[in-house]
Amino acid sequence: MAVRPTSDRVKEALFNITGSLIPGCFFLDLFAGTGNIGIEALSRGASSVLFIENNHKNIQLIKDNLRITGLAEKARLICQDVPLALNLLGREGLKFDLIFLDPPYLKDFEAGALAGIAGNSLLKPDGKVIIESSKKCGLPGHVAELEMVRQEKYGDTLLSFYQINGNMGVEN
Repeated sequence: MAVRPTSDRVKEALFNITGSLIPGCFFLDLFAGTGNIGIEALSRGASSVLFIENNHKNIQLIKDNLRITGLAEKARLICQDVPLALNLLGREGLKFDLIFLDPPYLKDFEAGALAGIAGNSLLKPDGKVIIESSKKCGLPGHVAELEMVRQEKYGDTLLSFYQINGNMGVEN
């Protein structure tokens, strides 16, 4: 499978930063790959996770891992390209507390995904968007009402945090 799972170091940092936001949250895992971030969110108390992944083999892997962990009833999986899935979620009127994106590195999917999140109003007013990317990736400071409020570097990996303009919570 052509996936690049989030390293243990980055995953630990991500959940250390967002730890208090996880219990009871509605979590969206975009470009889910193996699903390890969304499954970790469930194991830390997220009320539910929606996984978006366009590779059928990866979707099956996520299903298998959810079944093994006993967390399948708290998950929904959509096998579709992220832009189409974001439009679908917008039509369904869904809003998320936390949205995590881990697109393929250096393919410039980040700004389009942020625009899709903003354009479909998928983030709750106090929600956060977190992007895992290469540190070589030039991410926008803002897209529509989403504003970058924090960045953390871990080797070649960058975690960038966005929220709706004017909301505080994940501070610089």
